[in-house]
Amino acid sequence: MCGRYASTRDADALAEEFEVVEQVLATPLEADWNVAPTKPVPAILERPPREPGAGGEDDEDAGPQRQLRSLTWGLVPFWAKDPGIGSRMINARTETVADKPAFRQAFAKRRCLLPADGYFEWYPTQQRGKGGKPLKQPFFIRPHDGGVLAMAGLYEIWRDPDRADDDPERFRWTCTVLTTSATDELGHLHDRMPMTVARESWAAWLDPTRSDDARGLLVPAAPGALTAYPVSTAVGNVRNNGPSLVEPLPLEEVDPEVAEQATGSPG
Repeated sequence: MCGRYASTRDADALAEEFEVVEQVLATPLEADWNVAPTKPVPAILERPPREPGAGGEDDEDAGPQRQLRSLTWGLVPFWAKDPGIGSRMINARTETVADKPAFRQAFAKRRCLLPADGYFEWYPTQQRGKGGKPLKQPFFIRPHDGGVLAMAGLYEIWRDPDRADDDPERFRWTCTVLTTSATDELGHLHDRMPMTVARESWAAWLDPTRSDDARGLLVPAAPGALTAYPVSTAVGNVRNNGPSLVEPLPLEEVDPEVAEQATGSPG
C-alpha cells in the first residue's frame, strides 16, 4: 500500500522533467513532504487542449497533449453516487486493475503519472506501546540517485449532480496510485509498493488512444534503485510538514532491529 508520499518539485521543474505542454493549475503547486489521501497532488496526463474562451473546457476535436494538473488523491469513479468513496480508493492493485469496475475504464484510457520524491512505509518493531500494540517505525523510500519517482496512476472526472452546468467546481478530478508486490529488498518493510513507469514508457502509458493492455508498460523498481531509511515518527501526523520529515535518522540512534531494515545510504 502507498498511503503517504513526498512531492516537492515545483510546476516548472515538473513541466521540464515530463515535457509538459500545458499547465492547468488553478493555484500554484506547493511543496508537500507529507502527501496524504484527499490532498491535491500534481499529476501528468494527456488531454485535448482547452478551448479558448470556453471556460476551460477541453477541445475534443484536437489531439491529446501532455498536461500538468492538480488532482485529489482518492479516485472517485465517474458512476459513483457519493464522492466520499474516494477516501477508500487511494490505491489500485496492478494485478486486478483491468478488471475491477472502479478502475477498468480509467485504466483503459485515463492513465497518469504521479511524480514523487519518495514514499513512506511503516515497519512494525518488536517494541510495544500503550495497550501492547507494536510500535511502528516510518521509513522513507526514494530513488537512490535522488531522481523523480514516476508512480503509475489513474484519474477520473466525477460530475457533481448538485452543481449547475456553469459552476466551475462541477467536475472533480481525482486519482489513485497503482501498487504491486514489493521487491525482495523492500518486502521486509511492506508487501506492497507503488508501481512505477520507466521514462522510455511514459509516452505510451499516458497515451489515451492506446488500445492494448497497458500492464506491459509497468515495471517494479530495479534492484538497488531505491533507498530505504528510518525517519521521524512526526510524519504520522498529517498536520506535520517540512523537509525534516524525510531526513534520515542516524542509524546509531535507532533500535538495532530498525537499523537492520535500512537498504543503503540515503546519499
